[in-house]
Amino acid sequence: MSFYLNLLSLFVLLTISCHTNINAQEYKSRKQLFDYNWKFFLDDKLDASAKDFNDERWRSLNLPHDWSIEGKISPKNPTGGAGGYFPAGIGWYRKTFKIPNEWKAKLISIYFEGVYMNSEVFINGKSLGIYPYGYSSFSYNLTPYLDFEKENVIAVRVDNSQQINSRWYSGSGIYRHVWIEVTNPLHVAHWGVSVTTPEVSSKRATVQIDTRVKNETSQTQNVVLKVHLLNSNSKNSAEGQIKVALAANSEKEIHQTITVSEPSLWTPETPHLYQAQVQVIKDKQVVDDTKTGFGIRSIKFTPENGFQLNGKTVKINGGCVHHDNGCLGAAAFDRAEERKVELLKKAGFNAVRTSHNPPSEAFLNACDRLGLLVMDESFDCWKIGKNANDYAKYFGQWWKRDLESMISRDKNHPSIIMWSIGNEIPERGDHSAIETAKMLANAIKKIAADRPVTSAIVENGKDWSKFDSLMAIHDVAGYNYHLWSAPADHQRVPSRMIVQTESYPKDAFVNWKLGHDNNYIIGDFVWTAIDYLGESGIGRWYYSGDVPGEHWEHDFFPWHGAYCGDVDLIGSRKPISHYRSMLYNNTEKLYMAVREPAPEPIEIKETWWSVWPTWESWTWPGFEGKNIQIEVYSKYPKVRLYLNNKLIGEQATTSEQQFKATFSIPYLPGLLKTVAVENDKEMESTTLQTSGNPAKIKLTADRNEILANGQDLSFVTIEVTDKDGNIQPNAENRLQFNIDGPGIIAGVDNANIKDVDSYIGDARKAWHGRALVVIKSTQKVGDIKLTVSSPGLTDAITTIKAERE
Repeated sequence: MSFYLNLLSLFVLLTISCHTNINAQEYKSRKQLFDYNWKFFLDDKLDASAKDFNDERWRSLNLPHDWSIEGKISPKNPTGGAGGYFPAGIGWYRKTFKIPNEWKAKLISIYFEGVYMNSEVFINGKSLGIYPYGYSSFSYNLTPYLDFEKENVIAVRVDNSQQINSRWYSGSGIYRHVWIEVTNPLHVAHWGVSVTTPEVSSKRATVQIDTRVKNETSQTQNVVLKVHLLNSNSKNSAEGQIKVALAANSEKEIHQTITVSEPSLWTPETPHLYQAQVQVIKDKQVVDDTKTGFGIRSIKFTPENGFQLNGKTVKINGGCVHHDNGCLGAAAFDRAEERKVELLKKAGFNAVRTSHNPPSEAFLNACDRLGLLVMDESFDCWKIGKNANDYAKYFGQWWKRDLESMISRDKNHPSIIMWSIGNEIPERGDHSAIETAKMLANAIKKIAADRPVTSAIVENGKDWSKFDSLMAIHDVAGYNYHLWSAPADHQRVPSRMIVQTESYPKDAFVNWKLGHDNNYIIGDFVWTAIDYLGESGIGRWYYSGDVPGEHWEHDFFPWHGAYCGDVDLIGSRKPISHYRSMLYNNTEKLYMAVREPAPEPIEIKETWWSVWPTWESWTWPGFEGKNIQIEVYSKYPKVRLYLNNKLIGEQATTSEQQFKATFSIPYLPGLLKTVAVENDKEMESTTLQTSGNPAKIKLTADRNEILANGQDLSFVTIEVTDKDGNIQPNAENRLQFNIDGPGIIAGVDNANIKDVDSYIGDARKAWHGRALVVIKSTQKVGDIKLTVSSPGLTDAITTIKAERE
């Protein structure tokens, strides 16, 4: 099981009753998960902050929670096409808990990883503050307001009623983890450990540990700060200690340098991780103990050599992602975030851009652990907004706190190689943007100067060179949809390093070629890596007679999401994903798919972010004898196409042909096969088989064992097949899901952005022969049996074990 699951199984044991009794684990765990046994009400209650408010009739639930995904998709909802036509509104959360007497001398705070949005937190009726930005992590000190003799109540009001505030699906609620943090008055500050590796080689590495230590007592304290550097096996690789004198009610930053011999370096291929265990010792007793993950690696950016990781040039094959998890909405379950990284890696990406906000901690932890480079992005706008109620309303007052929150929280992740301060800023053509960019970049450098700063700049209809002054503020210039100008820009500004921060999916080859041929171009991030909810209709194709236009020009309901991803909402790779991966990687060298034929006289129309609808299918009833185009992607010199064992033709697939061949042949059912040819010898092959009528259901769980912690997930892919087990790519059977045992259905989906059936339920139609059901554990062990049925099809059953670690 993954490391994070082991942690969650531990924390589950701490919260098992409706009114939580928090476990007193002195020094063993500063952070205790606070996700369980909350009450929720979807509406505004003026007196719900009061300690004695009666919430017995409220819904009981565990976090993370997103109430928007639970609602009905409707064009009447105020989020509009930008928010995927999901509901928003105001919701309240309450949690009753007791504090152990052993904590009376401790400092106790509550830490929220993310609440969307405009949250106000109360403890025993006392307001602790309002936090507008829905993507920032924040904490409040509870110590002065706690009752150690009686029960305490945390109440959280979440206001997502001020619409439209986002250009994509945001979700609503406490959608990330909540923690209770307990420390001694002598302790390491929150986010107080910074680990950098200024000198790295295969033989030795210099590790710099900067620790902010706080003395929240009324007397001077003399302590020892001890650091152990632990490798992935938790063995001590190196250590150091220093004596520190702390004045009363003070904070001091302590700098330590430790050498690690023969370090295991972090790369996407070998993501070796270390931990810095920092202990505060008073009178030979450990009074505070923290562990901070980090990786040993070096990064360097130059126009001559591009982006270098540990001294080796790496081309970025990146994808942009939004934060939602499809049918789970914005709820950031650790397993869902980990699976997202797995999908990106499987699709051949080596980097991700967190568009356009700080991601969850679980996502970054998975990037560290699995090996995915990250561009960590802060804002979608600065002083001028893109919607009436977006972040521009809060930027002036909150930018510093939000930016410092992101950098302080994320600075130790080895996966992060760049900070992004914005995306397509409306005022980018004004001098004020230069001043704002300086302000943001300087704020970052004060906390973490070891990574470059960028932002995504898009043209505004004026001379592109007018952005030179703005780009000069950045360490790396981010181009949205403008990489074609890079060669001319390089002639004008030779020192500029360029990354394409967004690109059209259909331009995969052109962008790969520009990066491949020019070292000053460090790579490309396609828009997008994975389909997402909201920004409805981007990436759509349509048929003549449909309403034409791009996604921002009209209301295209029932489209309620984006179909421009390389990977769809249920995790299946589209043909464009295989093509892009083939350009950058050597893991696959041959792939075949079929372009959807237009039902004449109707035509298929594309939009800016679309690619032609192309499917892994040789099942096209009604098109017998009509020409259909087959696309073959290949890294071999040539490919041959066979239909029912008859040679149809041979084509070259070198870089001159963009590693692609297109065959146009009359449709005839049977076996379609493409074979790679090298030196006139047939090499590997791939096939598509015409499928018969739907007959059976096939279930494939990504994990057959999960933890009984109330949060672990298994994603079960459903395929409708013919009697021989071939997927039926045209099947749209309605599927019924039934659960027996200690599990629940957390979400259902089929990747069809136009299907407005609820994502929360026990039924879903298949689309192109596939669907998805997500199973979530409860806090009980046992076998979870999923049965999937549909009229006329043979039932399918799979069993998932929920276990204690």
